[in-house]
Amino acid sequence: MVFETLLMPFQFAFMQNAFWISLIVSVPTALLSCFLVMKGWALMGDAVSHAVLPGIVLAYVIGIPLIIGAFAAGMLCAVATGFLSGNSRVKQDTVMGVVFSGMFGLGIVMYVGLETNAHLDHILFGNMLGVEGHELWTAGIISLLVGTGLVLKWKDLLLHSFDPAQAQASGLPVTVLHYGLLAALSLTIVATLSAAGLILAIGLLIAPGAVAFLVVRKFSTMLWVSVLVCMFSMVAGTYASFFLDSAPAPTIVLILTLMFILAFVRRLYLTRRSSMQRVKDSSGIV
Repeated sequence: MVFETLLMPFQFAFMQNAFWISLIVSVPTALLSCFLVMKGWALMGDAVSHAVLPGIVLAYVIGIPLIIGAFAAGMLCAVATGFLSGNSRVKQDTVMGVVFSGMFGLGIVMYVGLETNAHLDHILFGNMLGVEGHELWTAGIISLLVGTGLVLKWKDLLLHSFDPAQAQASGLPVTVLHYGLLAALSLTIVATLSAAGLILAIGLLIAPGAVAFLVVRKFSTMLWVSVLVCMFSMVAGTYASFFLDSAPAPTIVLILTLMFILAFVRRLYLTRRSSMQRVKDSSGIV
């Protein structure tokens, strides 16, 4: 009886689709989170995730696939942010805050002003339990493209994240890498719309890389550790939400937050123990 209860979530088709979308989107979000953490682009992920809302509403009005409008709006936000920060005295984080809040406000006004069948809460917070087959295919194709590109170009992207000047001096196409990373970010947010929505997508784009950064010291190891962290959190959060009767996306983000706290505490403990050991060694205490 207990065993049957534990396996109950896997017996429903909507839960099976939720598990599948969790595994699919965990790979690109985790890989991308490593580069966002190393490059200090956490706010950029937040900006793009909010900026896709007017693109979604406009795509609904025109009658084109929502992912096209979302991707176009995300790239417009990223390009506008880069242009404004490069041609003004305002810092990039300030520009991103203005741009993403403006785009998000525009999206809300457009949504309220139009009569649509789309549910705003599904767009903002995701509808993982209502994922359909075509959404699985869309997310799978995007995840495959983004994941493959990041794995093949991770060394170039790493150098570009650490030192763009050195990357340019080494002959790397820094402009292509820059906008390629932005395109990957926009596509990944589109892929996570059904799973986490716009608001919670930022958690998937930052937390896995942040946890892996605290746990390991090598970037190549950081990549696959972040994938494991994200996969575990996605599956565990979806599974736990069934018994807690809660929404999967917030549950997933809570698990990611808990894992970050545990990793942070562990790093503090190891750092303090290492410092105490160095003090003992220097003082000659055995």
